[in-house]
Amino acid sequence: MQHGGGDDLDDDFVPDDLVALSDGGEELDSASLESWTGVELDDQDGGEPSDQTQLKKRKRREKEKDKKAKKRKLAESNVVITPASVASQPPEALSEYLAQTHVKACPKLSSIELDELRIPAEWIADTSAWSTAPRTLDVLPEFIGKVLPSLKTRLGQRPKNPGAPTLLFITGAALRVVDVVRILKAMKGSNPKAGDIAKLFAKHVKIEEQVHYLKRTKVGAAAGTPGRIGKLINDTDALSLSALSHIILDTSYVDKKNRSMFEIPETRQEVFQLVLDTKPIRDALASGKTSLVLF
Repeated sequence: MQHGGGDDLDDDFVPDDLVALSDGGEELDSASLESWTGVELDDQDGGEPSDQTQLKKRKRREKEKDKKAKKRKLAESNVVITPASVASQPPEALSEYLAQTHVKACPKLSSIELDELRIPAEWIADTSAWSTAPRTLDVLPEFIGKVLPSLKTRLGQRPKNPGAPTLLFITGAALRVVDVVRILKAMKGSNPKAGDIAKLFAKHVKIEEQVHYLKRTKVGAAAGTPGRIGKLINDTDALSLSALSHIILDTSYVDKKNRSMFEIPETRQEVFQLVLDTKPIRDALASGKTSLVLF
């Protein structure tokens, strides 16, 4: 069946893209054509653009400007903050960071409970003076000497009681614990007064062995995983906090999957539930005798 109306077209006629019908069968208006071609069109009569046309053009330009601004803002907000850059922030920012991490670690806690367990800024040591330098194990002795001078002094002193370190260094992996202990032992050197450096993790080591070791050994520092350190503090009397002056959280270290200790769900949960949220640790921090350090 043939449709009437309009001039007959040659069989090989191909309609020009700019005058083709839209999907709905209607001719494209000037706004659609301008969007398609990128060329602003004047009024069809060839005269001066009307006020309404100018207004539409101005609105389109403003919309494009807003879109570009939103894209820039989104790109800025997606800048990855490395663990090292987090640790270098002042105490107020670190308190907020820990509060946000706490929500992820303990999602079942109410907002009231989370507020009660919040780590205030005054419990956190200010290490922002080390903001531009890396936080890697090879510079740990220098880091302690510059921003934690009192800890450096205490590490060189003879411990009074067995199992009562001045430093707890908490990290997320057993192999990392071994590396930390090696650095701390090198820092201690041959000082006969300095206490032993304890390795506290669960891999291949029974907790009973560590209890026996701590009860008979004067340690100046203990490095370990949050799970094992938490159990020794809460379930035994072998690890004392009586001489504790600093707790260092190894937040700058990342594993093979590029995850820090606060990005691994199980480790993050252990840090809070078995260490930071416990009464012995909170009492030590609240007393002012112990400071929390993010390394």
